[in-house]
Amino acid sequence: MKQTGPKTYRALLVGTGGIGDAHVRAVEATRGRVELVAAVDIDAKRVEEFCKRHRVPLARTDYAAALAEVKPNLVLIAAPPALHRPMSIAAMEAGAWVLCEKPFCGSLAELDDIEAAERRTGRYAACIFQMRFASSTAHLRRLAEEGQLGRPLVAVCNTLWFRDAAYYAVPWRGTWATELGGPTMGLGIHAMDHLLHLLGDWSDVQASIATLDRAIEVEDVSMALVRFANGACASIVNSALSPRQETYIRLDYQKATVELTHLYSYTRDNWRFTLAPTAQEEGNSLAQALQSFPPDVGSTHAAQLDTFVASMDAGTRPLTSGADARRTLEFLTAIYKSAFTGETIRRGSIRPGDPFYTSLHGGRTHQRWTNGSAPA
Repeated sequence: MKQTGPKTYRALLVGTGGIGDAHVRAVEATRGRVELVAAVDIDAKRVEEFCKRHRVPLARTDYAAALAEVKPNLVLIAAPPALHRPMSIAAMEAGAWVLCEKPFCGSLAELDDIEAAERRTGRYAACIFQMRFASSTAHLRRLAEEGQLGRPLVAVCNTLWFRDAAYYAVPWRGTWATELGGPTMGLGIHAMDHLLHLLGDWSDVQASIATLDRAIEVEDVSMALVRFANGACASIVNSALSPRQETYIRLDYQKATVELTHLYSYTRDNWRFTLAPTAQEEGNSLAQALQSFPPDVGSTHAAQLDTFVASMDAGTRPLTSGADARRTLEFLTAIYKSAFTGETIRRGSIRPGDPFYTSLHGGRTHQRWTNGSAPA
């Protein structure tokens, strides 16, 4: 019988750790558009308990076998970072689209591999950057694009989180090979992608990283100064060392300051607006425009999955894939290259043949920044 109404997509979840619950909630929010038919984890007990708790029909421990058995339309990847590239490619080769947790992959070269698989299979893979997908962010972007805020001038982007020794005791964390980086890649990546989504293309970056307090191979803090193609300048801090945790983005436009303060997710109530004294003539109308939010959709996995399903329906490239994903990954790569070399890195300058094109640390894993000192 020919199907009538919207298609239901069969989904396979890979990885049943803490973030797995967010994927279940996102699937449930699609109200039947996505059906979670199986979950995979190398820990048999954990995946069985997860599937029982969430009433997922199949619990499996072998990813390749699960792909062959389930034949999913969609694979949700929540496995450790070093597995993201091969798992994404395997899913597309099995006929599925992919929505993968951050970081998407470990280098620009790995992203080339993912894009080659997209061309080969006709499927798409995207990275989860849920901070982009709140309705309040779309509202701010519209006001900025319409020129109601004036030009963007100055920005601040801080991810000040706290991760203790127990967090880094997980075997795959804290190393270049398995976590792919420190708070730059694993924590601040969300807010930095959000910043790029709000301000557009970046032009160049100067950065430094340090390992100040955690017994790990990668950095536990990074800082960057960024110039954007539109002329705006921004400062960025990413930390795993901050007891009072906060995610903070501030955008100073000609006519208003826009601030977003939250931790892991936000709604329209997390925004604050301050009009410039020079904007008082249009103050009432601008204030009204800023506060005229659309119906509130928070920055959740569900919000991103909703738009992803719409892309699957249309057969079009989803957001946070392809060139959109590359802009963010290239920016993160530039932070690391600048920190390791002391150079200002321009967008587009990290190309095949550059050691940082194939590795975020450029092969310099023997170097370590400690207490602000130069590399050993």
